[in-house]
Amino acid sequence: MPAPSHLIVIGTSAGGMPALVRLVAQLPATLPAAVLVVQHFAPDSDGQQLVDRLASHTQLRCRLPTDGETIEAGTLYLAPPDRHLLAKDGSIGHLLVTKGPRENHYRPAVDALFRSAAVAYGPRTVGIVLTGMLHDGTAGLEFIKRCGGVTIVQDPHEAEYPSMPETALRNVDIDYVVPLAMMGPLLEEITHGAVPQAQAPIPEDLKQEAAIAERVVGNTEAVAAIGHQVPLTCPDCGGSLWQVSEGRLLRFRCHTGHAHTADSLLNKSQKSLEETLWVALRMMEERKNLLSSMAERGEAPYPEHQAERLEEIKKHINRLREFLLNGSGGGAVPPPPG
Repeated sequence: MPAPSHLIVIGTSAGGMPALVRLVAQLPATLPAAVLVVQHFAPDSDGQQLVDRLASHTQLRCRLPTDGETIEAGTLYLAPPDRHLLAKDGSIGHLLVTKGPRENHYRPAVDALFRSAAVAYGPRTVGIVLTGMLHDGTAGLEFIKRCGGVTIVQDPHEAEYPSMPETALRNVDIDYVVPLAMMGPLLEEITHGAVPQAQAPIPEDLKQEAAIAERVVGNTEAVAAIGHQVPLTCPDCGGSLWQVSEGRLLRFRCHTGHAHTADSLLNKSQKSLEETLWVALRMMEERKNLLSSMAERGEAPYPEHQAERLEEIKKHINRLREFLLNGSGGGAVPPPPG
């Protein structure tokens, strides 16, 4: 099969499969491009079942890729569950399927795929963000823009979950905002057009980040080359974080390879804070109960101050419970599981 003239990379999350079905149904077997897809799903999902679903609605060949596989035109590759899908070597074109560090707490991650495609294929890359929650894919579209590629987002007004398209629109100069029904003709127009020949140099920081994602590089020297250390810790491994210097989006990396946008980091820290506070509340309740039981048996330490101590801990419990139930840092806070 011929090598692709373009690489179309698609990222989606919640509501993604119905959107993907509608999009790929418009693409013919003669498409001169390859299509690489990251759909967020659980690590134990049946990837082949999802591939079969897509294959039943499109003329493209649909595959779960294997590591080292050559990229072919007219073929759709769906990132396997719990594996990053990366593109490599635009002149020849092959795929990397890795279990590298998570990015934005996802594996597979949209940003990881988009960055690798941008570095490997430059202006021959077409990036698309569809329906989904949170922010994965926004930084990836910026990577594609910086390498001269084309950026597209689904019209948020028709997206089942508009967060991913809306976040991209707020942070990146998007080339096309279109409904799903118009994406097929647009992609055919782009991929059948003139293949860009002149290419600006790929930014060195993106090459470095692509190498980190491939696990070629993963140390403090590599991360320090693209950013500066900040007094924050990685929520995935507890290591130090470096703030990435290039690009419009505020992003962070740790030396083991985890990557976070500021929004992703804030969301994770909020969840960690809530979990910690619920644990603190549980421990205070247990301390109150233990002190009460000891007082009833006449075994409490400092009995002359027992009533005062119990009253004080009850005040702390009530304040913490009120804080949690009203929402710490905005939004309703669910109780911990169990």
